[in-house]
Amino acid sequence: VTSSVATAQQVEKPLSAEQLAHRADEAARSPTATLRYGPDALRSGELRLPKGKGPFPVAIVIHGGCWVAEMGGTGMQGFSEMLRKRGIATWDINYRRVGHEGGGWPGTFQDVATGIDHLPLLAKRHPLDLSRVTAVGYSAGALFSLWAGARRKLDSPWRANANAPRLRSVVAIDGPGALAPMVGIDEQVCGRSVIVPLMGGTPAERPAEYRAASPSEHLPLGVPQLFVLSELSPFMKDYVEQARASGDPVKTLSPTGANHFDIVTAGAPNGEAVADWIKANAFSTAAPQ
Repeated sequence: VTSSVATAQQVEKPLSAEQLAHRADEAARSPTATLRYGPDALRSGELRLPKGKGPFPVAIVIHGGCWVAEMGGTGMQGFSEMLRKRGIATWDINYRRVGHEGGGWPGTFQDVATGIDHLPLLAKRHPLDLSRVTAVGYSAGALFSLWAGARRKLDSPWRANANAPRLRSVVAIDGPGALAPMVGIDEQVCGRSVIVPLMGGTPAERPAEYRAASPSEHLPLGVPQLFVLSELSPFMKDYVEQARASGDPVKTLSPTGANHFDIVTAGAPNGEAVADWIKANAFSTAAPQ
């Protein structure tokens, strides 16, 4: 009996979907280079290049984590590796979040903008095709990929400069395109209030900041918008319909039986399907002028 009990105790519980995603990140091959776009390691990114001479299309990858320091890790290594294997170079950026010195508005958004705008400098030393660039954001990072598409419509200092990469598309994987409507809902999703700390106040207290930070306020973005819908789809549908009504090209993917994590997990059927879909759709439009 004692032996049977011990054996039962030794049986490991199945890993959760989140744990499997983390395992895939840990198992990913090392990046081609880890490079800073700012003064510290939080403001850095991992560059992954496919096999061959290039030049390669590029996905700027932006991780999630509820915009807070203790979530989200440092990047999306497993997901970036899936794209690399499909011939897409990835620039997987990290950024300061609430809880990091200087994180929150405006520092978090400054980091994302600076990380994106660093891509042309990378192209001077690596075979990157700047005529084929997409921004891919996951979970909380989806806000930033959509925001990247909006930056040419924003006022200074957020407006993309002339040297910033022109995006073929933006990809939002199970994450929001607006901030104010998510206040309160964020407690349900993240287990705590995160948007008000991110923005330094409520929408009523900081209306200009929420407007600048929310892609929904700047439709049409003028680029195709691609959405992967899973557990957060109820909170995305209004933005998706607004984007479609604005005239922006919109495509959606709803993987069968998906959860919030398997859609970005290397080796998971849904993760591999998402990577295939991005390859097929993110660069299919004409190059931006």
